[in-house]
This record gives sequence, C-alpha cells and structure tokens, in this order.
Amino acid sequence: MKSVLAHARSLHSLAPANKDHVSAWRVAISVAVPTLVLLAAGRPELIGYAVFGALTGMYGRTEPHQLRLRHQGQAAVLLLTGVGVGVFLSIQHAHSWALVITEAVFAGAGSLFTDRTALKPAGPFFGILALGACASVPAAVPWHAAVLIAAGSAAFSIMVGFGGWFVARSWRHGWQRGWRRDVTALRGASRRAAWLHAARYMTAVGAAGTIGVLSGSGHPHWAMAAAAVPLAGADLPSSVYRGIHRIVGTLLGLVVVTAILFPWPGSPVLAFPGHEAAVLACLVIVLQFSTELFMTRHYGLAMVSFTPVILLVGQLAAPADPRVLVTERAVETLVGAAVGILVVVLIRRRSPHMP
Repeated sequence: MKSVLAHARSLHSLAPANKDHVSAWRVAISVAVPTLVLLAAGRPELIGYAVFGALTGMYGRTEPHQLRLRHQGQAAVLLLTGVGVGVFLSIQHAHSWALVITEAVFAGAGSLFTDRTALKPAGPFFGILALGACASVPAAVPWHAAVLIAAGSAAFSIMVGFGGWFVARSWRHGWQRGWRRDVTALRGASRRAAWLHAARYMTAVGAAGTIGVLSGSGHPHWAMAAAAVPLAGADLPSSVYRGIHRIVGTLLGLVVVTAILFPWPGSPVLAFPGHEAAVLACLVIVLQFSTELFMTRHYGLAMVSFTPVILLVGQLAAPADPRVLVTERAVETLVGAAVGILVVVLIRRRSPHMP
C-alpha cells in the first residue's frame, strides 16, 4: 500500500527548480525570432519548420557552454534529419504505410544516435515528432528550402545557447576529458543494451503507427510520437510515469486547444479577425516558454503547453477542423502511450545504463 501511495505522489510531485526560467527564455527567444521573421514575411505556413529547428535549444539546458554547444549541434543533426525526411515524404505523397516504416527505422537509428551522444533530453522523440509532423502536411516550399529554414533556426538556437559564454567568459578546462571518459565507459558497458533499446523504439513506434493506420486515423504520426515517450524513462517506474504524464498532459492541453481554436465568444482567434495567424504564432511562442519552464520538473505539465504548440503549428501550415484534430489527437495519444508502456514492460532493460 505504501508503495502504491509513493508512486501516486510521484505522479504529481514537482522536481526542484534549477534555473528553469533561464532555459525557458533561451528556448522562447530561439522560437520567437524566426517565427516573427516568417510572420512579418507573410509566410506563417513555414513557421513549423522554424519551430522544429528551434527545438535545438531544448538540449543541454544545464550543461557548461562547451558541452551544450556540442550537444546542441548533435541535436540539430537529429532534428534537421527528421524535418528533411518528413518533407521528402510529404513531397512524394508517401502512403501512410511508408510513413510508419520510415518513422520506425528513424526511431531505431535515432535511439542509437542519442544513446551514443548522451543527449539530454534523452531519446529521439523530438526528431520523431518533426518527421511525422512535416510528413503529414503539404510541403509549402521545396525540400531544400524547408531544411534551410530549419537549419537557420537551429543555428540561431545554438547561438542563443552559447551566448551566455560571452557574458561569463568562463571556459571550463578538463570538461571534455571527463565527458569523453564517461561516454566511453557508457558505450563499452551498454553497446548490447543500446541495440536492444533501439529495437524497443522500432517496435513501439512501428506498432503504434500500424494501429493508427488500421484505425483509419488521419494522424498516425501522433500515435508514433506518443509511443516513443515512455522509452526515454531511466527505469520502469519513470517510463510508466512518463506515459501517464503524456496522456494526462495531452488531454489537458487539448482543453487549451479547444479554448483557442473552437468558435466561441472568448476565443483569442475570433477576437482579432484578419490576424488569426499572428495570434496563433504569438501563442506558440508563449506556450513554448511554458513548456520549457516545466519540462524537467513535471513532464505532464510541460505537455499541457506543448500539445497546443504542435497543433497550432499544424494549423498554421494546413488549417483543419479543430474538432477532428482534438478528437484524433486524444485517441492517438492514448493508443501510442499505451503501446509504449506495454513495450517497456514486455521488453525489459538489460543494463543499468539503459532504460
């Protein structure tokens, strides 16, 4: 009984604050500048590419500037690959099954990459999300242009992340030697576990996508992204917590989406007729700040903000019926998170270094 109560408390407890507002401002600025530039240029449909590039700023939040620079560069590779593959599939009008296969393979490769580079946040979730989101909307520009937009946004995020060094002017000697020693030990101890972990990602993402396609959903990529979430947990309990947080946070986030997109007298979109895109873009910036503010303290609270970010970006790229979006997002998240939790339970970890 005490164990059950302890687990229940863990689900809603906040982790200690660790200068979260600093990281939140960095990410918000990284998202805001390219978003506002594209908005001023009259191309709000391109904001999604910029936002996925800007998610580079979410990596290495508490690391020394040198290590953050390295990890954000590696994260940019993951995100830009996701954007590039997703846009390519969109241009080719790839069938849903092609998306499922591609995203499952990408999830496995991304898992190996993020384990090898020791990226934080752990796992290839954001790359998987970028691939599926970009593949699911019509490409607004040629493939190379979309990748360049994301790359420019990622480069700006890296610049913002490294900007603090010019103020502090502190270069920590010896960090690289220690980092290499830790990573080398991790690689040697968990090579087999890394391949198992990659197989788990492929299994969870592929199974969730298959269910999404067979169900007739227009957004199977949401189920695939949700399935990847539990696998980033450090152990079985934290993996289950992340899955539950994903479900509850997404459902609460859909309430926010309903308040924004549904036609009711208090809707912020209806309050500024003719400026809907500007309103949505500004909300994306504000909600991304809120997302990063809670990302390491409580994943569920972060999802309350991040869910609207992704749906609003999708609306800017290809407007759709909000009722369909909310309904399918809820169902696909439930399916995906449940599949991810099931895979974590059935395919257990084999090494203390891997979930």
